[in-house]
Amino acid sequence: MNIEQLKELCRSFPGSIEKELGNPSNILSYKVYDKKFAYFKTSEPEQWRFSFRAAPERFLELTDQPGIKPARYMHRYHWVSIVNVQSMNESYLKELVGWSYNKALVSLSKKVQAEISV
Repeated sequence: MNIEQLKELCRSFPGSIEKELGNPSNILSYKVYDKKFAYFKTSEPEQWRFSFRAAPERFLELTDQPGIKPARYMHRYHWVSIVNVQSMNESYLKELVGWSYNKALVSLSKKVQAEISV
């Protein structure tokens, strides 16, 4: 899966919002309502690193793999960063991003969840 395909996956989730933040953040983020579930770093030296939230039990499993690191400043919330998304198994990456999206979705109020699922 390349970067464009991954962006399209993130956009495809119901209620997904894409927002680009310029300097000094330089982040392309994906949110459901106001809850972030994934983001890309858009500036050097970490350009196109992809980060998402992982299940606590998968955090160590993921960060033990080459090319996957704890996300800077977000690792305490079990966020990980993938240095090169093309090196990841496509179906596994889709599963992980889907989990991150669902984690953000269920943290919203039932009313907002119902509005998104309509």
